Amino acid sequence: MSSIRFTHEVTSAGPARGMTFTGRRRTAESDEDTPLVIAVHGGGYSSAYFDVPGYSLLDRAAALGVPIIAIDRPGYGGSSPVPADGSVFLANAAALAHLIGELWQAHGAGAAGVVLIGHSIGVPISLAIAASTPEWPLLGVAASGCLLREPEHFAAIWASIPDRTLRSPDKEKAARMFGPDWTRRDDMPEAAYFANEPVLKAELVESSAGWHSLFQDLAPKIPVPVHLRVGEFDQLWIVDDEQIAEFAAALTSSPFVDAALFPSAGHAIDYHRVGAAFQTQQLAFALQLSPRRPPTDSRVAQRIRPPGR
Repeated sequence: MSSIRFTHEVTSAGPARGMTFTGRRRTAESDEDTPLVIAVHGGGYSSAYFDVPGYSLLDRAAALGVPIIAIDRPGYGGSSPVPADGSVFLANAAALAHLIGELWQAHGAGAAGVVLIGHSIGVPISLAIAASTPEWPLLGVAASGCLLREPEHFAAIWASIPDRTLRSPDKEKAARMFGPDWTRRDDMPEAAYFANEPVLKAELVESSAGWHSLFQDLAPKIPVPVHLRVGEFDQLWIVDDEQIAEFAAALTSSPFVDAALFPSAGHAIDYHRVGAAFQTQQLAFALQLSPRRPPTDSRVAQRIRPPGR
């Protein structure tokens, strides 16, 4: 069964009213032990990021009986742009939280709740949704490809982009997304090129200039479990054990945080040879959260794993 492409117009009152969103979904019969997964892509990709043949999170979720919806974020695919006088991350989060409320009503029947899976710039947006304590039942957030600090020279590069968007040549972009050649199969990176889109400059600028400060504000307000993986060879963030520990330690209201480097992968972990293992971890985390129990210990359990192969 292939993924279903969809278009959804938000009709209820709220920040996304009148906006149109596109994406792709895979249906499955839900029960109280199964979540509805909502996947939030990063900058410069569409929802197709999660549906590359042979590397598809949607396929893997469907095989486990987990319903999943990958959204085209505002300004990507066929989704309406969202006005942002301040933080583009927060504007995205407000619009998507509203959208997800309607998707939950339409597709969440019988499911235990929602688990967000965010990649790269989809991580700040997913965490901002979690911090806003949405009206629909959020169970947790699985994040990848995002830490707290970029290499210093990125800020000047992003600020110098002359247009509203940047479309890097596919091969140039792939050089940033992947680890060494041995970490990928022969069909990559070309197999993922169809998911590429121009990235919005405002998102890149906020990643460098505003994300660390915004995270410090959001992190203590996130009341759900968080799963974080960052590729060992990620080139878009400063990646080390200290950065991961700082990220995890800030999530003081989360019942537990599972944060670690993911070996043998670059920024787009899904597209590496270890992608199947990575996606299985994320979906296992989502399934783990479905049988909800009263917390027995309010402390945050931070499991920080060192890199390795």
